[in-house]
Amino acid sequence: MTQARTGVLGGRFDPIHRGHLETATAARLALGLDRVLLLPSGVSSHRAAAAGATNADRLAMVTLAAQGAAHLVPCDLEIGIDGPSYTALTLARLRDRGYDRTQLFFIVGADAFEEIATWYDYPAVLEGAHFVVVSRPGHTVADLTDHLPALRDQMRTITGDRENPPPDLDTAPSIWLLDAVTPDVSSTDVRRCLARRQPVTGLVPAAVATYIADHRLYDAGPGNELA
Repeated sequence: MTQARTGVLGGRFDPIHRGHLETATAARLALGLDRVLLLPSGVSSHRAAAAGATNADRLAMVTLAAQGAAHLVPCDLEIGIDGPSYTALTLARLRDRGYDRTQLFFIVGADAFEEIATWYDYPAVLEGAHFVVVSRPGHTVADLTDHLPALRDQMRTITGDRENPPPDLDTAPSIWLLDAVTPDVSSTDVRRCLARRQPVTGLVPAAVATYIADHRLYDAGPGNELA
């Protein structure tokens, strides 16, 4: 079994942006994670429209975003798989590769976690790894105990205070609530700016912005502005 504490941040990453990266960093610091896998999804189970960039482009942007950060590791596990990308199946594939569920941490924004009851294989999906729920602008983790009362007993609150050591996590998976400040940016925001020929400085890593420009991704066209 792989014993390093490993975070998993999945998403469309269409494109990856600072909000994604700072969410990964906040979770890593609060929980003492050794690394965080950045895992672009294949076919999204929650979105009908196709991604604006190809699988290859999305993986390339993730790889560029991870450069210079030793704790960030691009992962192509979901790229090219048949059928929708379900978290439960992704966690099962990681466990098949030797990851212990007590050392695996699935990182998700509070806005997405509010819909956990609609996820594939709920509630069993919560047994496949620790879940690290990070606050997002307009969605605080403090509200989740009221929104999801059935999960209240599994929830634990942590802080991003570097002076406090990360908790002992060699236990059955729990739901860790992390109140962290992350940038108010979304991939839709980035695509909208690009479609309107507006700069994306500060929204995405510089290398990702250069890649988008060089490959003419998200140029104005049918569906590109709000897809």
